Amino acid sequence: MSTQPTTPDQDDDEGPSLPALPVGSRNYITPAGYARLRSELFTLMDDERPKVVEAVYWAASNGDRSENGDYIYGKKRLREIDRRIRFLTQRLEIAEVTDPSVHFGKQQIFFGATATYVEDSGQERSVTILGIDEADSLQGQVSWVSPIARTLLKASVGDVLKLVTPNGWREIEVLKVLYPLPADVTQDAVSSR
Repeated sequence: MSTQPTTPDQDDDEGPSLPALPVGSRNYITPAGYARLRSELFTLMDDERPKVVEAVYWAASNGDRSENGDYIYGKKRLREIDRRIRFLTQRLEIAEVTDPSVHFGKQQIFFGATATYVEDSGQERSVTILGIDEADSLQGQVSWVSPIARTLLKASVGDVLKLVTPNGWREIEVLKVLYPLPADVTQDAVSSR
């Protein structure tokens, strides 16, 4: 084990580890989520990182680095970018792209579904079940490993389920299931059905 002291350039070099996946499971992601992560990776590598490297080089050429704010901030930002590049690279390597549109028109809940359910209190909610790396709770998206997703997965419209919460369990009923349109189906073809 190394006992070397850290320098300002080395501190916080290692960021948080990858969010845990359930043992033996895969890192499911939608094609759109994969494309967003890949785009972010290439933007960081091709645009942002070279600009920050250039700024750090310029700041380093100004002399004393110990009190050079541009240099210190630039090095910190460079570490953040490199950490995110490592994270995205690792996640994209283990990603299993799963297209939810293959279930279009089905009433059973699988990965990528937007499920609407009603709680026993009468409140309706809708969630879209996505991958760990793409779910955004502010957009009504949940990770497929979340408690609500695990409860909903494989259920069908009309099923009454028991959702375990920190305050005990609640009954929920599945009202509606939607999937994105397949790429080869046009909106006109769907509306004529």
